[in-house]
Amino acid sequence: MTEPKRILIVDDEVGFTEMVKLNLEDTGRFLVRIENDSTRAFETALGYRPELILLDIIMPEMEGPDVLCQLRENEQTAQIPIIFLTATVRKSEVNQEDGFISGYPFLAKPCTVEELIQAIDQNI
Repeated sequence: MTEPKRILIVDDEVGFTEMVKLNLEDTGRFLVRIENDSTRAFETALGYRPELILLDIIMPEMEGPDVLCQLRENEQTAQIPIIFLTATVRKSEVNQEDGFISGYPFLAKPCTVEELIQAIDQNI
């Protein structure tokens, strides 16, 4: 059996992140760490070394695009795949944009576990 993939979820919605963590870990394919404070996302990514980051766009203190800039400016985190999660767009808008914002894949919240796993599989 292959080693579980390390996923980091950066999102200020505690209930959402806990649910996603449980659902992903239940598959046996992923180890998931949560960071609900976007100002600590970069340090958490450095320490955890995720193979993919699920990143909310709208968060207090520091928004997703700002976290992305921090990650891309450091050679240890620059190549980690990012999937944006956002409640600010509808699924129809995701389809219109072919599932990308500024070249990064994104999913509209809420999304199904199947949609999330498919997006992860396409980006790891």
